[in-house]
Amino acid sequence: MTLDDALEQLRAQIEPGRAEGQKAYHKQTREVWGIPNPALNDLTKEWRQSLSVDERVALADQLWKTDVFEARIAAAKLLTQARIRPDDAVWDLIQSWIPDFDSWAIADHVCMAGQKRLVADPTRIDDVEKWTKSDHMWTRRAALVITLPWTKQNNPKDADLAIRDRVLGWADGYVSDPEWFIQKAIAWWVRDLSKHAPDRARAFLKPHAKTLLPFALKEARKHLPPPAQLQKEAKDKWRAEKRKLREESWGRKPQDDSDEDG
Repeated sequence: MTLDDALEQLRAQIEPGRAEGQKAYHKQTREVWGIPNPALNDLTKEWRQSLSVDERVALADQLWKTDVFEARIAAAKLLTQARIRPDDAVWDLIQSWIPDFDSWAIADHVCMAGQKRLVADPTRIDDVEKWTKSDHMWTRRAALVITLPWTKQNNPKDADLAIRDRVLGWADGYVSDPEWFIQKAIAWWVRDLSKHAPDRARAFLKPHAKTLLPFALKEARKHLPPPAQLQKEAKDKWRAEKRKLREESWGRKPQDDSDEDG
């Protein structure tokens, strides 16, 4: 498939009257065609199935260089797949795009592709760490977005816990950064982590409660129970354990909490 073929197929998916609204919503200065995301999903899925890895890398590179909004998103979607072998060229191309980031939609689609390559080879975390020192805000932000899979593990291995702590260390260095998108990325990371490791999320937030911007702190705490609820849960647990010990000492079978009077 040539670039012209791909662009022709993309243009066929343009929804009349959509471009202006998309351009305003995504605050784009580049050309926007007005293609719905489901159409991009269907089209790039067909391309992934019909093209070799090398062909996909070449086409993605060409699509990115057009600087058309939907073409860049299509380039990212073309490389978004869990199993790609070999994938070094894919990872290298994704990394080459990071300095071009200038808006969240394109950045997040590329990071979704990058997440799968990072999970496939976690040693690439060394590459990502270099981004945290960049003067480019979107590059610094990408270091958190691309590592989001490490917030979602229910049974992380030691190596996963090490990566989780490493990324939280980067976030610790970002806390004083007033950039809205950086604060939002910290909140996103900790919020998602709190669903699977609430104690770790709470431990990160405790020393930063007065440094994070209020909106970011609120978002990060979204799924964490408030202090009053934690106190009630601790009290209920203590009462249940005390009752169990008392009943065992009497030789009775421990009862359910619902059987207790008052």
